[in-house]
Amino acid sequence: MNNDVILRVDGLRTYFNTDEGVVKAVDGVSFDLHRGETLGLVGESGSGKSVTNLSVMRLIPMPPGKIMGGSVWLDDEDLMKRSEAGMREIRGKKISMIFQDPMTSLNPFLRISTQMVETIRLHEGLPKDEAREKAVTMLKTVGIPNAAKRIDAYPHQFSGGMRQRVMIAIALSCNPEIVIADEPTSALDVTIQAQILELLKDLAHDFGTSVIMITHDLGVVAGMCDTVVVMYAGRIVERGPVDEIFANPQHPYTRGLIKSVPRLDTAGQGRLFSIEGQPPNVIDLPECCPFNPRCESAMDICRRVYPPDHKIEEGRTVACWLHEPHPGDEESEAVSPAAAPASAPTEAPAGASADEEPVQGAEE
Repeated sequence: MNNDVILRVDGLRTYFNTDEGVVKAVDGVSFDLHRGETLGLVGESGSGKSVTNLSVMRLIPMPPGKIMGGSVWLDDEDLMKRSEAGMREIRGKKISMIFQDPMTSLNPFLRISTQMVETIRLHEGLPKDEAREKAVTMLKTVGIPNAAKRIDAYPHQFSGGMRQRVMIAIALSCNPEIVIADEPTSALDVTIQAQILELLKDLAHDFGTSVIMITHDLGVVAGMCDTVVVMYAGRIVERGPVDEIFANPQHPYTRGLIKSVPRLDTAGQGRLFSIEGQPPNVIDLPECCPFNPRCESAMDICRRVYPPDHKIEEGRTVACWLHEPHPGDEESEAVSPAAAPASAPTEAPAGASADEEPVQGAEE
């Protein structure tokens, strides 16, 4: 693996078995995260952003979910081959996650000191007094006033913004190489959002941490991220540097997302643009472009075959037939969907024998 790449996700597939059918929540997702990079994962609700990163952490509830295939390389090790005990050594130490709602992520029955010190002692092996001292230092770092006393408070004694700062402190307390932030400002008002995002940006720079930012807010992406990965219906439809994506989006879905953002220079020019239709039902999706019912540029080929990834330039790809020669009717059946998703949830991961079990989610 490239020395500059700290995390490589390759062909990740996570399915959920339901009474209605198989939900292909993540269906052949691949991306690289470089050292010191902030990568934005964007898309509408249900596009697979959070499930992708829960799969990276092996936190998929089983049942109903299963990681059906793919690999997640951290440095030179495939995390999909680690035991559950081995993953506990990774979580919090090498990869940390800031969850969407700090009120439900923090244990309401335990003091903040208990929750922070436990994590630090587990991964750093420090005595209790030193672990507490480090916890107080981290709370000061994220802007908690009077941290030495407030560390013994319960989560409900903090405001929403303060709880989110505590979550960030816990995530960074063991100096992880990667932090996954799952919509960390969605429950906060805009003033606190700006403070939290600025805090995350500064801490990532100071600690040299790579960040995966999960969000549906393109304003957050523009201000925080170096690279953007756009997801739709469990697959990546476009990726590239943030400046290039915003200046010249190539996929109709990406263009629609950007046009949906309010802009000061277009105020008073009519109603805000919105993408017509609804996100697709991801149960038993047909093997064609799932965006085609909502796409103004849809062609016949879009309704029959999923487009392959088209490389525009180094580090810039798009999955859209607008950028590919159209196969003839005889060839269209032979064109496989991007990342070759499985047709059934019982298929073994790539490289495994037919009788091997899929990679299991965590039982936590």
